[in-house]
Amino acid sequence: MAKQFTLGKNERLKSRKQIEQLFSEGKNISVFPFRIYFLLYPFTIHNSLKESLRTQFAIQFGVGVSGKNFKKAVDRNRIKRLIREAYRLQKGPLQNQVAANNQQLNLFFVYASKEMPDHKFIYDKMTVALQKTSSEIEKQPAK
Repeated sequence: MAKQFTLGKNERLKSRKQIEQLFSEGKNISVFPFRIYFLLYPFTIHNSLKESLRTQFAIQFGVGVSGKNFKKAVDRNRIKRLIREAYRLQKGPLQNQVAANNQQLNLFFVYASKEMPDHKFIYDKMTVALQKTSSEIEKQPAK
């Protein structure tokens, strides 16, 4: 059985080239307190991959917090941890939707509020954000 609630190395958006492409060519939506950037494209990794691996590689995810709003790195890192944890627990339906359409998704969350959130607030807002992202992806054809 596959590990359902993980956020592994392959699922993180780390490539500078992909991040720049995401911000320049991708679409964005706002769900307070997040600004969500996403770029959908056809699945290009080997077609012979098992279905579970295809689902695992369907989404690459990144998160950022403004240094202008939060001066201390400790605060920025805490917010990023909360966002990654909320995403990790709720990514399943979006991941399955993208994999079922044989697509890949680059997804980047920017935290835009000036207040320090708690876990429940981030978790609830992540639910709304992922639902809105899912509905936007249904409207989008892959590039």
